[in-house]
This record gives sequence, structure tokens and C-alpha cells, in this order.
Amino acid sequence: MNDNSAKLAAYLKASRKMLIFTGAGISTASGIPDFRGPQGIWSRRKPVYYQDFMTSEAARIEHWSYKLEGWTGIAQARPNVVHHAIVKLEKAEKVVMVVTQNIDGLHSRAGTSPDHLVELHGTNSLVECQTCHGRGDPEPHLEYFRVNGRSPRCTCGGFLKIATISFGQSLDPGTIERAADAAVRADLVVALGSTLSVYPASSFPLMAAQRGVPYVIINRGATEHDSEPGVSLRIEGEVGAIFPPTVDAALS
Repeated sequence: MNDNSAKLAAYLKASRKMLIFTGAGISTASGIPDFRGPQGIWSRRKPVYYQDFMTSEAARIEHWSYKLEGWTGIAQARPNVVHHAIVKLEKAEKVVMVVTQNIDGLHSRAGTSPDHLVELHGTNSLVECQTCHGRGDPEPHLEYFRVNGRSPRCTCGGFLKIATISFGQSLDPGTIERAADAAVRADLVVALGSTLSVYPASSFPLMAAQRGVPYVIINRGATEHDSEPGVSLRIEGEVGAIFPPTVDAALS
């Protein structure tokens, strides 16, 4: 074990209330492309803004077309060693919250409990009515769209939308409150696979670090927080190769 891994293991071993913050870099090994990368949505499609979704059938069709296009890959994706390592830490009663930017639902599939998970940008695993806010399984609505070419509606008449946060759509206040509360209670913050460049998501690790608790960043490539004075340990490299074995060492 090198010096960085030993330091990380010591932080993990000592912590009882860690905040784990995750980004797209932890899910690429599960076959989920980084949406900012060359194969990402931003490189191929004009984003659908929330106001357009609510006022234009063409925009709703574009939303459902994009979600249908990627559904097979999303449905077939499986959690990887990073997701499972996080679950091990939760089972060891060391995690106050997992706060993720990811919308792939892989933390839930791995076994992270709802009480310990904040999905800041929503999830592809559910569909939500924009009127009554009822939620359910997206699959039958994706099939309806595939067959009929029209955006699906809720039984209440409201527009159904995959439960992710669209451009121009506000984050859920309750979600923000849960993440902020975790940042206040954490005794360690670990950021995994994120460039930490999307606000307000990236504010939560800093909120914890500014209280003086240790802040660890593991990512392949530069992050926006690399020069922050509150960073205690910065490890460059693939999260999947670094984090899971160190978790095992810390829990042994």
C-alpha cells in the first residue's frame, strides 16, 4: 500500500459519519458514458429545457426519444466495485450520506439505502408526473412512446417525465436540505469520480471541508477543487483501482 492509500485508509478507518460525493467517473466502468465526454449527450443533442418540455409536445417527444435511445444501456448497466465498496462502508455504519450527481440509479441497485442516498439530479429509474408528482416504473411509458410516438400522460392528465433534473429545472428543495444537513454532520468527505465543476452540487463537499473536516478527492484528471485549501488528500487515478481495495483494508 502506497502512502496515499495508507492515508486514505486511515481516514476511512477513523470516520463514523463520512459524506461520500460521487460523479460520472465512478459509473464509466458500468458502461455509463460520461455525459460531458465525446460520446455524451451534450456532444450529440441539443438539451431539452424544462420550460420547453412543459409547453411543447415537440420538446416532450425529444425528451422521450433521448431516454428511449439510451434505455437499453441504462437497464443493462450493473453496479461496479466502487458502488459495492460504498455499500460496505454503509453496512459498517460509517456513512452519513452518499450524495451523487449521477442519474443512473446504480447506487440504489448496489444496495445503498434510500435513507443514506441523495440523488441531486434525479434518477432514470423512475418516471414522475409534473402535476401530481406521482412516481413509477418508466418501462411501460417508454414502451407507450415507442409504439405511439406521443409523450405519455399520467392518469391525472399531467405530463410524465423521466425523474431527472432538466436544464432550467430547479433542484428539489428537500434534496438540497438533505445534502446540506449531511455536510454539516459529516466528519469526513470523500469525492469520487467528479470534476466538481457543477454548482450547486459541488458546494456540498466544500461545505463540509470548510468546517475543518478532512476532504479527500479521488479522480482521473483535474478537478475544480484541487487548489482549495480545505483539501486534505488528492489522489490522481481511476477510482475503481484505488478506492475499493483501500475500503477493504480500512475495514479489515
